[in-house]
Amino acid sequence: MKSIFKDLENYDDNTALFIGQTRISYQELQSTADELASQVKKRCLVLIGCNNSFSSLAGYVGFLRAGIVPLLVSNIIDKILLTKVVEAYQPDYLYLPIESAIPFQNCKTVFKHEDYVLIKNNNHSSYRLYDDLALLLSTSGSTGSPKYVRQSYRNIKSNTESIAKYLAITEEDRAITTMPMNYTYGLSIINTHLFKGASVILTDDSLVNKRFWEVLKGNKATTLGGVPYIFEILKKLRFKYMKLPSLKYITQAGGKLERELCEEIANDCVQKGIKFYVMYGQAEATARISYLPWEQAQYKPDSIGVPIPGGKIWLEDEQGAVIDKTYITGELVYQGANVSLGYAENCFDLHKGDENQGILYTGDLARRDKDDYYYIVGRKKRYIKIFGNRINLDEIEQLILSEGNECACTGIDDSLNIFITKPEEENHIKKYISKKTGIHSTGFKLIVVSELPRNETGKVLYSELDSQYMN
Repeated sequence: MKSIFKDLENYDDNTALFIGQTRISYQELQSTADELASQVKKRCLVLIGCNNSFSSLAGYVGFLRAGIVPLLVSNIIDKILLTKVVEAYQPDYLYLPIESAIPFQNCKTVFKHEDYVLIKNNNHSSYRLYDDLALLLSTSGSTGSPKYVRQSYRNIKSNTESIAKYLAITEEDRAITTMPMNYTYGLSIINTHLFKGASVILTDDSLVNKRFWEVLKGNKATTLGGVPYIFEILKKLRFKYMKLPSLKYITQAGGKLERELCEEIANDCVQKGIKFYVMYGQAEATARISYLPWEQAQYKPDSIGVPIPGGKIWLEDEQGAVIDKTYITGELVYQGANVSLGYAENCFDLHKGDENQGILYTGDLARRDKDDYYYIVGRKKRYIKIFGNRINLDEIEQLILSEGNECACTGIDDSLNIFITKPEEENHIKKYISKKTGIHSTGFKLIVVSELPRNETGKVLYSELDSQYMN
């Protein structure tokens, strides 16, 4: 199965990237990407420290074109966590911004592009890559867990084609980046637009930065996407009154948008002649699982919509029986060619084949209405999303426990509760979690308790914590 970027030559004269006032053609992107990939002599694993830059994106495109498997991490990942991932996966090469490559300065630099360096990893084990393995993406937000999703060329191609179809992406579209490219949602925007010969406007600026809007307007962006907190920012910036004539559609995913805000954005978009798509997905499904047609955004603002083209959704009860009735809650199950191969926790898992066989048990609880639209109502496992990043509550606990502090974590999307027993450690833990995860302190709350409630086997009673302290 070939890469989605194998036929970039078809768009040689189109503009692939806008970076400030600079335009990068598809021909230039392809040339740079292929030159970089040619430095890697065989199919192997390469770790990329990602940001929204030409160098970063060219590395990703080049490696995929050449059948080299990228493992994507944030360029601002904590150095200890980066080392942890490198030790677990033993990549043959690392492609990093120069400042991030300092811990690996004893390794040989084989190529440089602008502020990025490709270095040969001195310490890597012998392991085998599954033939259809294309990409490794993190499944745990920014906690630095070595657990990654194994995506195949078939997965990426299927999901890219499906998203491009329901969004009707054309060569005339220009998408501006609002999320990191190592995040599955941000990456899917890049994939779909380059696949269709459209343009990507690269920026790491936040929406609160005046320069972001200058770049958007100056390059006539036709679309932007965002996780819930981005829409909170849009509301504060009085999106309703913004003049954005180039925008054709806006997408939202990465967590549930509050009903009131969803209705407000949907109504504002109608007034502006902009199509607003609410979407749902997981890295385990490459990116997208469902979407809410823009015509329904005002009428079903709580809904994640219907399956993407080529996909199928159903609900199962706790016994695994399919739920046929409407408005009954069950686990949401998805079937499609975009369902990933499975997970990996180290390099020795990379030989594994397709463990999911096209079926994904999402871990999300949902219900279906009479029109066959789906609604997420809760989570089966201990995951929440903070500012669009999926966070494993157990991993947050382990980070704090590693510092010698007893703790327990609960929460809902965009509201993480950390219960601790040492009030004198409160400031330290707050700074420590922010540094280790990259989550701003407004995304979590520390609650000091005299002791953690436990059952007779020593397990923390999370429901008791919430009932006592969060009502």
